[in-house]
Amino acid sequence: MSKFPTVLKRLVLGRPFRSDRLAHTLLPKRIALPIFASDALSSVAYAPEEIFLTLSVAGLSAYAFAPWIGVAVALVMLVVVASYRQNVHAYPSGGGDYEVATTNLGGKFGLTVASALLVDYVLTVAVSTSSGVANIGSAIPWVANHKVLASVVIVAVLTALNLRGVRESGKAFAIPTYGFIAGILIMVVWGLFQAVTGTEMRAESAGFTLHEEGNWAGIAFVFLILRSFSSGAAALTGVEAISNGVPAFRKPKSKNAATTLLLMGVLAVTMLVGIITLAIVTKVNFAEDPARQLAGAPAGYEQKTIVAQIAHAVFESFPPAFYYISFSTGIILLLAANTAFNGFPVLGSILAQDRYLPRQLHTRGDRLAFSNGILFLAVFALVLIIAFDAEVTRLIQLYIVGVFVSFTVSQAGMIRHWNRLLDKETDAAARRRMRRSQTVNAIGLTMTGTVLVIVLITKFLLGAWIAIAAMVAIFALMTAIRKHYDRVAEELKDMGDAPTVLPSRNHAIVLVSKLHRPTLRALAYAKAMRPDVLEAVTVNVDDADTRALTHEWEAHKFKVPLKVVESPYREITKPVLDYVKRVRGANPRDVVTVFIPEYVVGHWWEQVLHNQSALRLKGRLLFQPGVVVASVPWQLESSQKAVARLRKARPSAGDVRRGFTPTTPRPADAPKPAPATKESSE
Repeated sequence: MSKFPTVLKRLVLGRPFRSDRLAHTLLPKRIALPIFASDALSSVAYAPEEIFLTLSVAGLSAYAFAPWIGVAVALVMLVVVASYRQNVHAYPSGGGDYEVATTNLGGKFGLTVASALLVDYVLTVAVSTSSGVANIGSAIPWVANHKVLASVVIVAVLTALNLRGVRESGKAFAIPTYGFIAGILIMVVWGLFQAVTGTEMRAESAGFTLHEEGNWAGIAFVFLILRSFSSGAAALTGVEAISNGVPAFRKPKSKNAATTLLLMGVLAVTMLVGIITLAIVTKVNFAEDPARQLAGAPAGYEQKTIVAQIAHAVFESFPPAFYYISFSTGIILLLAANTAFNGFPVLGSILAQDRYLPRQLHTRGDRLAFSNGILFLAVFALVLIIAFDAEVTRLIQLYIVGVFVSFTVSQAGMIRHWNRLLDKETDAAARRRMRRSQTVNAIGLTMTGTVLVIVLITKFLLGAWIAIAAMVAIFALMTAIRKHYDRVAEELKDMGDAPTVLPSRNHAIVLVSKLHRPTLRALAYAKAMRPDVLEAVTVNVDDADTRALTHEWEAHKFKVPLKVVESPYREITKPVLDYVKRVRGANPRDVVTVFIPEYVVGHWWEQVLHNQSALRLKGRLLFQPGVVVASVPWQLESSQKAVARLRKARPSAGDVRRGFTPTTPRPADAPKPAPATKESSE
């Protein structure tokens, strides 16, 4: 029994919180913004890149459409923010889009939204981490050359921070988030000021020539513009996170959440449009394949991110500002994954409460965070990062499908919500407010539905089908889990006044491998239960050992008979199971109690040295109807020493009152402490 795992857990997570401290973890707006809005705010770093990257295949002339695409994305974002402010006020319980869809459209629509959001949260961690590593790699070449390793380490750190609790992780992320916002806004303002005053700013790629890939005209060019718009729509990811996290806000919860949502939308739109404008002003050339498309680039040219190129051009005479922008952008992109680390576990908890996911996801950990949900999210995100080599361009094709599915279904649910309320409301002023809210949601439904269609058309073959397949699989899995829980509940439901049938007799079996202290204790305990039939059973795997055991048993003149079960193939588990089945078959109304002597060891390495026959037996006997398994522990000296070490470090309740302190050891005849770890006896 080693204390190392406990010490390591406390070192990483900190001391546990009592349940009554949950109210102290609620967030003010200044902390909630970096926690829930970091995803939407940070997406302005890679959304412009995806717009320019997609347009680059049509050559430099296509860049003229980038500002208009940016304006269209900004308009959609403002409409979605306005729509979700209605959601926050109407459904402040934290269910978000899942609750809206389930309540107003039915369970299947709710599961559709839930599966889409779960996929989107996993992709948020993968995309944000990979993009953050790419930005930091613009300043540190080693990071760019080891993207997967750097991403794995960062996800592990984020997981540990979130396991420490929501409020504590929010404090850790607040300064970098506000630092990023300040840095980008200063860069935009200073860059626009220089542009207005006539100061020339040139990105490092401004002198290159961008070649188009193929012939883009007519319908093909329209398709390219739509694809660029759908890639830029990645800036909207994370908008829904605040509606899912309303319970984490301080009171008044819905008002504070709506204010934070509005602030996030204004900041994100300002930074998005500013970055796209500066990219045009500084003549950034950003290619999908720099080696082939950028003529004039030096050999081995490593293409920096758009934000890094703009920062270098704007702050050419002040290099520290360039490094600040690069690092703050990289850090905020890494921290953007924190939005998913808060949204995924909460949604998982709600789904688990509704019996669509395993119940373990519903419980909080030591630090009042949903620890199991955090770990699930980290594992799935790491799988994606490793599978796609932490490449943002490859991951982004899977992205935003899920979030726009949830956007569209949620807005349809809100329209149904307002219709239901309007049927009951008679006050004219209240009806006008409801009509305004319904109009906002209707506009949101139209825009998000249109974007969803564009995304599906332009990205399906590029990888969106993978995200859709994942949603279908999760939907089917959650449906199967719910059916399982419903089936179990039906089996276990209260039978009312139905009489309970008592067993006719108790047939007790004590398993014996050797005649030693554990066996004697098991026999004594079995006798104390006063069964109707008591017998000892041993399995013959070695004739000489079995004869010696039989002679020793007879020499002690035990009144309990010893039965020998033959095992021609030297197995232990199957012969015991067959014997128990025969006993049950002969007397179906009897209950069979199997007593298994076990060792209790004190060190992890002792578990390796002892066989696992008792564990295997218990696992198989649990599936036998009418069979009860009783473990009879025998504490080895190592287990008692381990307990003594623990008590010396921290006395148990009542020890001081009885005179047992760290300086006054427990007497040998004092009651033994409870065992810690069970192992099978050989």
